[in-house]
Amino acid sequence: DIRKALEDPTLNAVSIATPNHWHSLMTIWAAQAGKHVYVEKPMSHDIDEGRVAVAAQQKYGVVIQHGTQNRSNAQIAGLHEAIHAGKFGRLKIAYGYCCKPRGSIGFKSPAQPPENLDWNLWQGPALVDEFHANYVHYGWHWFWNTGNGDLNNQGTHQLDIARWAIDPDQTHPVRAMAIGGRFQWDDQGQTPNTMFAIAEYPNGQQVFFNVRNVNYEGYEKQVENEYYFEDGGKIIRNRYYAKGDSEGVPLNLPAGNVTPGGNWGSFIAACRAGNPKMANGNVLDAHYGCVLGHLMNNSYRLGQPMPSERIVDILSSGNHRNSADAQEHFSKLHSIMSQGVGVSFDKARYTVGPWLNFDPKTEMHVGEYSEQANKLRKDKNRSGFEIPAVDRV
Repeated sequence: DIRKALEDPTLNAVSIATPNHWHSLMTIWAAQAGKHVYVEKPMSHDIDEGRVAVAAQQKYGVVIQHGTQNRSNAQIAGLHEAIHAGKFGRLKIAYGYCCKPRGSIGFKSPAQPPENLDWNLWQGPALVDEFHANYVHYGWHWFWNTGNGDLNNQGTHQLDIARWAIDPDQTHPVRAMAIGGRFQWDDQGQTPNTMFAIAEYPNGQQVFFNVRNVNYEGYEKQVENEYYFEDGGKIIRNRYYAKGDSEGVPLNLPAGNVTPGGNWGSFIAACRAGNPKMANGNVLDAHYGCVLGHLMNNSYRLGQPMPSERIVDILSSGNHRNSADAQEHFSKLHSIMSQGVGVSFDKARYTVGPWLNFDPKTEMHVGEYSEQANKLRKDKNRSGFEIPAVDRV
């Protein structure tokens, strides 16, 4: 029980690598106890609790560093500094991929928890009806009450990199939508194993994101980021391609500004200095990056199955800035699904989520679908494990 550890006056810091639904509450408890925190991704399981974690850091002044290790990568930092300085022109789309093979989890019947598992503590704040073996261990990612799908699992890293490339004065998107499904596997999991999602920021820049977990012969793992610019240039796998150039040139950029020591060394340095600003992947960046994924997931969760031809129409309808790009990249995803998995264009029924509008200042959904979407902003918590309100932290 972490609460017992937090009572130890000789304890300076904690590392949190529990299932997702525990991340924020443990972070908040630790901050309240005056302990520094290294919290694995995603820092939050929903939008609201991430903001409470930010408030806890600001009130208690501890270091909170997110487990997005790429924030300690000086080469990536240097690339984003160059993008922000306009070296390649104005960024149009920051694209992230989380395409790594996974497998079906099958079905597990409800059962008594094993004797070596404290089921009450494992549940913590999550409303979980009853134990089954697919919750432990790692399978929690594929259930909405305990996980966030691969979008905010492995994808948290690439989402964070994509958001990092967006202009620094941008906080949250003003709207987001997602298309996806759980294909190939007939199993107990709830989260999509395939997704194409879009988020648009107030300045018009967009994040595109692609999740693809289904496995097939010849599957090519793709866990990376790409950058597309207004003038037609693009950066793919550390090469810059001007418009019309198929060869590209290596980037060869100077290193950017990060606290040295890697993700752990920088965290320890920040703790020793008592300086939260030294954290690579601070609590505010963690919150902004996680919310980006939560918005996409919320759209998917409110979606309805549609035939593929309707999706192409939706993406090419001109309802957002880069509709042609969105159509192109979804079609590329579907082509891979069709050839690799046999998800035929005429028979596929993807779940298509609505565009969800979001107010970056209030962190509330607004406009159409806001009533349904705001119910997903904050999880209901079990008694004794409630996330405190922002003003009660």
